Amino acid sequence: MDSKSHWETVYRTKRPDEVSWYSPHLDISRQLIQEAAPQRDAQIIDVGGGEATLIDDLLSVGYCNASVLDLSSTALDVAQARLGDRCRDVDWLCGDVTTFPLGMHRYDVWHDRAVFHFLTDSTDRAAYVRQVARAVKVGGYVIVATFAEDGPTVCSGLPVMRYGAQGLHAEFGASFVLHRHLKEQHHTPAGKVQSFLYCYCRKEEG
Repeated sequence: MDSKSHWETVYRTKRPDEVSWYSPHLDISRQLIQEAAPQRDAQIIDVGGGEATLIDDLLSVGYCNASVLDLSSTALDVAQARLGDRCRDVDWLCGDVTTFPLGMHRYDVWHDRAVFHFLTDSTDRAAYVRQVARAVKVGGYVIVATFAEDGPTVCSGLPVMRYGAQGLHAEFGASFVLHRHLKEQHHTPAGKVQSFLYCYCRKEEG
């Protein structure tokens, strides 16, 4: 089964609050985005945002140029239905983050919670980083959250990568200056605890 088919099956067979990465509100993500881009007309992309409620919270605090990119059209449909008329205020993008034709230097903030750690092939990770370098403005911010070194080795039936702060930052290279990292103990709907690492960088070069 290819990646798209896998994720379409996941979102068709599980409710939004049944997937392990679900949280009613992604408070750390929202706080970092607000710190990175206090101006409410900032261009923000949430990679793998799918069914997540982060877009709801960004709209609620006044952001008006947000995009959500996800491989699963089913996940995007769920979010759009939940938002109702507010979905018209979001740019919905369906495709693979490693190949999707994103605008050059378009975004002030790139956010990804729980996509990058699924890229177990170095070629895919390099393609992802090229997309970030292409799509984020010089001076823009990159917020990527993955499983930490003490996090799970498998998620949703797929193997994942685990990272320490320096290892995650090293995937992006010297053009991205690490401002800080944070750890989160995420409580899944099933009652398990997963350790996440957030890497918060600034893009310094074109």
